[in-house]
Amino acid sequence: MAENTPAALQNAIIYSVYVRAHTQEGTFLSIIPDLDRIRALGTDILWFLPIHPIGVKGKKGSLGCPYANRDYRAVNPAYGTMEDFRTLCGEIRRRGMKVMIDVVYNHSSPDAVLLDEHPEFYWRDRDGQVGNKIGDWADVIDLDYRQSGLWDYQIESLRMWAGLVDGFRCDVASFVPLEFWKRARAAVAEVNPDCIWLAETVHMSFGNHVRREGFYCARDTELFDAFDLEYQYDIWESFERFVRGEAPLHEFCEMLNMQEALYRWNYNKLRFLENHDQPRIAARVEDEGARDNYTAMLFFLKGTTLLYAGQEFSCTHQPSLFEKEVFERTGRDVSDMLSRLARIKHSLLGEGAFLARADDEKAIAVMERGGKDGRAIGVFSLRGERGAAAVEVPDGEYREWIRGGTVLVKNGQVFCTGEPVIFTLPR
Repeated sequence: MAENTPAALQNAIIYSVYVRAHTQEGTFLSIIPDLDRIRALGTDILWFLPIHPIGVKGKKGSLGCPYANRDYRAVNPAYGTMEDFRTLCGEIRRRGMKVMIDVVYNHSSPDAVLLDEHPEFYWRDRDGQVGNKIGDWADVIDLDYRQSGLWDYQIESLRMWAGLVDGFRCDVASFVPLEFWKRARAAVAEVNPDCIWLAETVHMSFGNHVRREGFYCARDTELFDAFDLEYQYDIWESFERFVRGEAPLHEFCEMLNMQEALYRWNYNKLRFLENHDQPRIAARVEDEGARDNYTAMLFFLKGTTLLYAGQEFSCTHQPSLFEKEVFERTGRDVSDMLSRLARIKHSLLGEGAFLARADDEKAIAVMERGGKDGRAIGVFSLRGERGAAAVEVPDGEYREWIRGGTVLVKNGQVFCTGEPVIFTLPR
C-alpha cells in the first residue's frame, strides 16, 4: 500500500454517480436535492464517472461515452459549468462526504484538445497513425507515456483538480506506467496530502492477454505502491463463475483467502456486486433472499464498499454509457438494509485478518474478520436457503447485528434461516 493510506478507508462506502443517468436534467445542480438520501445510505465518498467534455469524432451512440475525454481541464457543458461543479462539491462536503472524480489517462477522444496541441503525446501504429491497442475501444486513441512532456501535462492537470476534489478513480490504471502514478501522487500531495487514489485494475485474464500481446500492464501487487485501493477484478472471474453456476462457492472463497495471503497487511480492494461496466446484481440474482445475502456479504468483505447508483432500488437495467437512460427508482427499495449494513461496517469491522470458508452443497459462505481483540462472523446463504453452517467459535448465544436479537451457536454450528447473519464475539 502507499505509505500514507489511511486504515479507515477500508471501512468507507463509495457511491458511484453517472451525472447523465442520475436525473432527468442530467446536470451537476440537479444532483444536490438527492444528496441527503445518498448520505443516509452510509455514503462516505461520491465518485463521479468522467465529468469532462465528450468527444464527437468516432463517438459511440447518440451522445458518446464519458470515457472518450475531449478536454482534461474542463467540464462537460451538458452537465453545467465549472462553478456549478464547485457548488455541488461544496454541498457534498457540507453533508460530511468527500468527492472523487474519474480520470482517464490511458486514452482520449480522437478529437481531443491535447491532440491538436501536442500530437507527439499520442501512441501510433506501424503506419504512423494514431489509434488504440484495444480494438473494441474504437472511440478513443491511446496516449504515449514515453513522452516526458505528457507526464508534466497530466500531472499538472491532476494538481489543478486536486484543489477542488478529494480523490481520483483512475481508469484502466494498469495500462499507465506505475512510475507515472508514483510521481503524480507525490506531486498531488503538495496540493492535497489527503487525496484518495483508486485504481481500476483489470481482469486477470485480460491483463495476461495484454501482456502476451507485448503491451504494458502493471500487476495489482505493483500498483499498490501508488494507490490506496484497487478494483477486485483479480478475483472477479471466480465470483462470476459461481454466480453463473459454473463453479463451486469454495473457489471464490479461496480467491479471497489468496488476497489475504498475497497482499500487504493493509491492502484494500474495492468490493462491489455491480458497477457501470458490470451487469446489475438484481438481474443476475433474481431471488430477493439470496440477493440480501450477497449484499450483506458485500459489506462484510475486507475493503471499501462500492454502491452503483440504482443498486438501492434493485435496478435490473444497466444504464447505457452512450445514451440518456436515467435509472429507475421503482424496484424493491433496500435503502434501509444498506443503511444498517453501513452502520455495521463503520462501527464493528475494524482492522485484522480475514478468512472465508464455504459449504458448497448449501452455498453458504462463512467469513471472519478481526483477531485476538475481537472477531466478527458473517454467515451468508447465497441461495437464500435454510441450513446449518459450521463456525469455529465456542457454543453460546451472541448478539446479531443485522436484525437485532441473538444467534445461537450449538455443537459448533449456526442454524441459518436463509437470512444473512453477522454476529460478534466479545473482546
